[in-house]
Amino acid sequence: MLTFDDLVRRARSLAGDGGRRTLLGIVGSPGAGKTTLAERLVRELNGAGEPWAAQVPMDGFHLADVELDRLGRRDRKGAPDTFDAAGYAALLRRLREETDGGDVVYAPGFERVLEQPIAGSVPVPPQVRLVVTEGNYLLLATGAWARVRAALDEVWFCETDEDERVRRLVARHEEFGKGHEEAVAWVGRSDRLNAELVAATRDRADLVVRVGGPDGA
Repeated sequence: MLTFDDLVRRARSLAGDGGRRTLLGIVGSPGAGKTTLAERLVRELNGAGEPWAAQVPMDGFHLADVELDRLGRRDRKGAPDTFDAAGYAALLRRLREETDGGDVVYAPGFERVLEQPIAGSVPVPPQVRLVVTEGNYLLLATGAWARVRAALDEVWFCETDEDERVRRLVARHEEFGKGHEEAVAWVGRSDRLNAELVAATRDRADLVVRVGGPDGA
């Protein structure tokens, strides 16, 4: 099993070429631990010095609830067609290309308390050489999602014990406002379908990372 130190070394080697910015994707089903891994990885890479790695979440490209209501997709929030995939792909392309102009590139974040995207909340300064982006659908081959994979240098698939993944998801939904029965129903319906879709893309990843083992990430 790969240790966290192994992953840090691999990420650092990806950014070894000082002439361009590298993009690393971390993908996985809802609740697999990909955001925790991305945050920990960027924190370790940056250490106490000047930040040279940055985290950019796919979740910043959630469509706002008002738009989901207009489209009739609010009850499927989190499915591939409830994101601005084309906008996400365009941002990744911009992050790769705009490295020598001296300008900060701003990415949207996602506020879980509000359950809404927040524009311009994630700054990526020009000195950043490695962008770590995480989300469910980085390996989808359909529509604008295919342009996402093409923009990434490497993609890691994050997986964990299925019972633990479901437990985390239920707890997350409860933490941010759902009652227990509502959380369990959402995980068993919407999140389950999304997880199955993500799991089907596993073989397109460059690396599979098992999260939650005694020595693993």
